[in-house]
Amino acid sequence: MVLRDGSKVVYHRLPWKEPSAPYVLEVLYEDDDMVALNKPSGLQVLPGGLFQQRTVLMQLQWKEWRNNTLGYSKQHTTQQAHPVPVHRLGRGTSGILLCAKTKLAKSCLAALFAKGTENIGENRCEGEPGLRRISKFYRALVTGVIENNEVVIKQPIGVMRYPGVAKGLYVASSSGKPAMSMVYVLERDLQRNQTLVRVEIHSGRPHQIRIHLASIDHPLLGDPLYGIGGCPKPFEPDPIYDDFAEDGGYQKPVQSVPGDCGYFLHAHQLVLHHPTTHEMVEITAPLPPILQTQEELDQTRPAEKGNDGRWLLLMPL
Repeated sequence: MVLRDGSKVVYHRLPWKEPSAPYVLEVLYEDDDMVALNKPSGLQVLPGGLFQQRTVLMQLQWKEWRNNTLGYSKQHTTQQAHPVPVHRLGRGTSGILLCAKTKLAKSCLAALFAKGTENIGENRCEGEPGLRRISKFYRALVTGVIENNEVVIKQPIGVMRYPGVAKGLYVASSSGKPAMSMVYVLERDLQRNQTLVRVEIHSGRPHQIRIHLASIDHPLLGDPLYGIGGCPKPFEPDPIYDDFAEDGGYQKPVQSVPGDCGYFLHAHQLVLHHPTTHEMVEITAPLPPILQTQEELDQTRPAEKGNDGRWLLLMPL
């Protein structure tokens, strides 16, 4: 029918049961302006697709947060109803997620992340030569053995059309926007043909680490989407079932999409210029065992001496 002015259209969608997702959020750092969370792999940050309730944002809305107590001017520290993320992590990525508790902190922190993307390699503190206003370090496990101890990746990142991704898929593209990642080899595993690396990103393009490591022919171990060259893996059609209407009418993509998990990537450290105190703050998220070097594992595992004089290594707590 033809709608008239003032007509109201209501769409009654079939409900669906959201997939299981982890929900524990560890607070790594908190003050009156911001809070840093340790996001587990498998938990989506913002609502989208099948995940509407089981997200970080929903948990931030449910939790009670302390009010401003440091005596800053109310004009500059207006409290928000709840903290909000100032950047994103992929659903499969674990580690530090920074959230703002005030409008001032939100604008300042968002500007820090945005400036790091716009001025690659120039994100420095005013009056403090050589000191970056924000530095982000990740741990990742990649396929293959990287020969060089340090690798600088400056592969531009653009967008291509891709099934199941309405706004297109971010991929390695010569016509894309500039991006820069510094890769440091921590440990090589010749037997498993994989490498443990530390990655510092000087920009914040979507899926940058996944794309950059794949672009040098070392994609993340278990990445279902990005393959050699930083583009989607060859299409392997999955069976399509006709009972998707029973699951709320939401037909799952037949190809891998950016939100799919399976890879090993962890936002490990964040060093930033505080939005109000202007001090440098360093935040660290504990590493999962699979992203620790053998030396780190030996240091974190409690040891007991057996009766025969040998040291018995126990499993991590």
